[in-house]
Amino acid sequence: MKRYIFFICFIISFAAAAQQYAFELWHEGKVVLETSDTIKGLLKYDIQNDFIQVKKQNKLESFTARKVLAFEIFDASVKRYRQFYSLPYSQNNTYKTPIFFELLCEGKLTVLAREKLEYKTVSSPFYYYGTYSTLVLINQYYLLKPNGSIEDFVGRKSDWLAAMENKESEIKEYAKVNRLDFDDKYELIRIVDYYNSLFLKK
Repeated sequence: MKRYIFFICFIISFAAAAQQYAFELWHEGKVVLETSDTIKGLLKYDIQNDFIQVKKQNKLESFTARKVLAFEIFDASVKRYRQFYSLPYSQNNTYKTPIFFELLCEGKLTVLAREKLEYKTVSSPFYYYGTYSTLVLINQYYLLKPNGSIEDFVGRKSDWLAAMENKESEIKEYAKVNRLDFDDKYELIRIVDYYNSLFLKK
């Protein structure tokens, strides 16, 4: 029995270690530089350190967020296009510098995101000590205001509903009927897109 439990724990640990994240992979895409030049090829992004690599015809180039206006990739892991923009932002209350944000939704509520890895303690009935730590991908959300300022946003369900003004009941019903989870990034996009659609002129 102990061998069986050890084997299960080993498989869990191996699967966690073997997991690859989108920023570790090469994607078909294009980048628009501050010079307005566009380069198409294979892209790999590092949104935590704010630079991208572009591979084209066996030539590899790297660009920081200061040199980039925007880039787009087709993320095969989620089967969708993803857009990123280099925007000025003050980190740790310092002066503003260009960093990469992913554009999730645009409209009445414009939502941006950045990714980071964090260790999370997970409970497991198969693990000897009952819990184990694993790296998980966390999405940090931001709101882009009409004046161009970027605000940090906690991103709990209650926070999203509060940000959606007097449409809370409609949003709750939409999420319930479609079984959408505010904690899932791509389901959240559907919710916010629906909210923004309520303000489109007909």
